[in-house]
Amino acid sequence: MSSSIKIESVVKEKNQMGECPVWEERENALVYVDINSQKVCRWSPVTNEVQSVSVDARVSSVALRQCGGYVITLGTRFAFLDWDTQAVTTILELEQDKPNNRFNDGKVDPKGRFFAGTMAEETAPGVRARRQGALYTLFPDHSVIKQLDQLDISNGLDWSLDHRTFFHIDSLSYAVHAFSYDVHTGKIGTHLLYHLEKEEQMPDGMCIDAEGKLWVACIDGGRVIRIDPETGKRIQTVRLPTPRITSCCFGGKDYSEMYVTSAYDGLDEWVWICHMDSVFYNTLHEIAFISYYNLIPFANFIFLLLGF
Repeated sequence: MSSSIKIESVVKEKNQMGECPVWEERENALVYVDINSQKVCRWSPVTNEVQSVSVDARVSSVALRQCGGYVITLGTRFAFLDWDTQAVTTILELEQDKPNNRFNDGKVDPKGRFFAGTMAEETAPGVRARRQGALYTLFPDHSVIKQLDQLDISNGLDWSLDHRTFFHIDSLSYAVHAFSYDVHTGKIGTHLLYHLEKEEQMPDGMCIDAEGKLWVACIDGGRVIRIDPETGKRIQTVRLPTPRITSCCFGGKDYSEMYVTSAYDGLDEWVWICHMDSVFYNTLHEIAFISYYNLIPFANFIFLLLGF
């Protein structure tokens, strides 16, 4: 893959904590969440407009429903979102005995099961109860099972192209784990795949490309890294012009474009002025970033990334 980089803006939309980008073919749009603004957002590359629906709690992930609309995680609930009416219907609420917990990242497996994990919120800056999170699976019949327990920050997840391996990030382990996966039952078993280097900081969201390689967003590391699951080695690093990189996905025509979200929550004022908090956009053959004309905080854009 090419290492050349070009930067141009796509969407100038402020996101406190942009996360969980998903490409929706039927709408030709990128769907994502702004966790701390409690919004589900949808951007059209045709009109360059961003629409959003506000909800009543922090919304951490969104996935597509076959019948239309979305399934989301907000607070500690699984719920359906009807985009047209903006109605939110709770499916199930979990972890009611853990008031500081909330859901975090989530994604649908190849058979339509929705995997999503939880985490404990900070009670003070840098203070968080450890091993309070878990990973759950919501089945199409609305039943839920717990897959993993005693997690810190359940985060990025995806499946291998042959559906035999499940990849998962628990951010405070600073590692990507690979699990054997039974696509027929949704059951998993584990081993360590990749441990992040110090400069890569903490792993966050994740996606897989058409070659079966993983792309991991490094929050506070200002980059996405590409990992070969066969060798457990990092094979590419793409540095971005903002430090708090949160997640990534492929989308667009033929899924040849990558979108990368970021956040400004957690940055001090000077860093926020000097960087942009954004959703980035890139193509499979050319990866690029957006320039931020000067130090004025053009925060939370969607960027076109060219140079893959």
